[in-house]
This record gives sequence, C-alpha cells and structure tokens, in this order.
Amino acid sequence: MSNIDYDELMKPVIGFLGCETPKAWLDKAVQNLDILMLDHANCEKKAASTAMNLMFRYSFLTDLQVRLAQLVREEMLHYEQVLELMAKRGVELKGLSAGRYAGGLRKEIRTYEPEALIDVLIIGAFVEARSCERFYALAPRVDDELGRYYRYLLKSESRHYEDYLKLARDVAESAKLKNPQEDIQDRIQHIREVEKALILSPDELFRFHSGAPA
Repeated sequence: MSNIDYDELMKPVIGFLGCETPKAWLDKAVQNLDILMLDHANCEKKAASTAMNLMFRYSFLTDLQVRLAQLVREEMLHYEQVLELMAKRGVELKGLSAGRYAGGLRKEIRTYEPEALIDVLIIGAFVEARSCERFYALAPRVDDELGRYYRYLLKSESRHYEDYLKLARDVAESAKLKNPQEDIQDRIQHIREVEKALILSPDELFRFHSGAPA
C-alpha cells in the first residue's frame, strides 16, 4: 500500500462529489471515534445487505450478480475488520439509530423500472464515493493505526463507486432507453445536488455520513 499515490487516487472521487466534507464534521468525528467506528461497522454491513438484496431482486441480470457478489465479500471483510478494531479498543457493539443520509437519498429513487435500479446504483456510487472521501480526510487526523486502516480502505472504496456507476450505465444501455447517457448524466447531477445538501446542511445527529454538525 505504501506505493499508492492517495492524492492521485482521490482526484476522480472528489471530482465526482458535489462538495468536500466540512471541517466541522471532521473535528466532531475525531472527538467521537467510538460512534464513528460503530456507525462505520453498520455502514459496511448495510452495504453488503443492499448488494445482496439487489442480487435477489435482479437475479436475471448476470453481470450484476458477479460484481455485486464481489462487493458483498469485500464489504463483509471490512465489517469483520472494523469489529476487530473496535474489540481491540474496547468499543462495545450496540444498536445505533440511523442518520438521515441514506433515507434522504432513497427518496429520490424513481418508482418504475429500469429507472429505479439505475437510481439505486447511482446512489450506491455516491455513498461509496462519500465514504472514500471521508476516510481520506480522516486518515491524517486520527491515530496511526486507524489512519493506516482508512488509507487501506481507499483503493476498494474508490473501485466500488466506479463499479456502481458502470453497472448503472450498463443497465441503461441494455434497457435500450431513448437517451441512456443523457439519462445517467441527468440523474448523477440531480443526486449529486441532493447528496451535497445532505452533507452541507446542519445535522443534529452525528453519524459516519451525517451533515455539518448543527
């Protein structure tokens, strides 16, 4: 991992997002590492669950099956790794209420196919890209062990966002939409603005994907 140029790796990720994480959120995160790690574990588990649900719902899409199966394996590996770090640091695994982020994005999913699947995949890309951006921003601000782990995650998280985008484009092309590329770009831009608003607006609840601290 030491030979990776993290700044170069992150350029397309940051360029894809509509904004960078506010400094106030980073300051809050460093002061609440237990909650951060607990919610990070939840996020990895939910990411695996989301990918698995898509595999069952769209079992007729072969390319989707293979890529999502790979993603499920990686997300569950990350979940195990976060649990190990938590145990090492004496952070108890317990229930944690969900923040507004995922629900706010899900509200934008269209109600008809294949557009609903396209939106789910684009939202998946933004969630992975935001996770990647936050790991990158947090790495130099936390202790060495946690910083190394966050940098280790950058390569896979950046690939996950690209995989979701490619799947969205593939679905749009195979569904023979009238203007598949235009539809994808319009939805990316729309969801980018929604995601940006969730990240920059005041948020009462601190979570891994929460907005600016209220």
